Amino acid sequence: MTRLSVNVNKVAVLRNSRGGREPDVLAAARACLAAGAHGITVHPRPDRRHIVAEDLPPLAAATAGYGVELNIEGNPFAPPRPGYPGLLALCGQVRPAQVTLVPDSDGQLTSDHGFALEGDLQALADQVAGFRALGCRVSLFVDAGNPRVERVAEVGAQRIEIYTGPYAEAHAAGDARAALSACADTARRAQAAGLGVNAGHDLSQANLGQFLAAVPGIEEVSIGHALVGEALYAGLDATVRAYLGILGRTG
Repeated sequence: MTRLSVNVNKVAVLRNSRGGREPDVLAAARACLAAGAHGITVHPRPDRRHIVAEDLPPLAAATAGYGVELNIEGNPFAPPRPGYPGLLALCGQVRPAQVTLVPDSDGQLTSDHGFALEGDLQALADQVAGFRALGCRVSLFVDAGNPRVERVAEVGAQRIEIYTGPYAEAHAAGDARAALSACADTARRAQAAGLGVNAGHDLSQANLGQFLAAVPGIEEVSIGHALVGEALYAGLDATVRAYLGILGRTG
């Protein structure tokens, strides 16, 4: 069955909007894990606008206590600065099971594109090697339909994460056939190259089932924005269990 990793960034956004400790990111993560989530995802950005470096050790301890994975997302090329020692240094501190590399710029609101995988990829390969030396599984964020997805294997990463934002937009517009076809083709090509396949961005209870039915072999979905929004009405426990029910029906 596809695993669910809950992204708790939005909980940190609420906390940081007022300062202080509430809502408590660690308590939210624990509630998700108690409900059966298979892991926790975070994206500590250099501008510290949601998850911050100080959140990582307790989240790593919580996921370890539940025997599940911590997935840390980030741009490996973002330079260190006060409060942000760099992605490799953060991962060196907590040794997450998985690191998902994304090509975000500093001012980007959210992850909205994958690596192009064009030209000389030696710099990216060097970054991947650094994370693998820490014992992390490395996943690269890629667009559905990227014609060079097989190059992810060339740089030493073990998985891709398909950017599902365009699929979610197409689903909401009423016709997701072309977007699903692009996602499915990307997944098959990655798997043929020996890569595992994750997916994430704007997946929700409304569109997750159709996605998993159409795209083969998805190992993990990372879901945060929609899940936290839905939990405002139903609660974290019920919402996580609803997602697990969808995964069970399509796995």
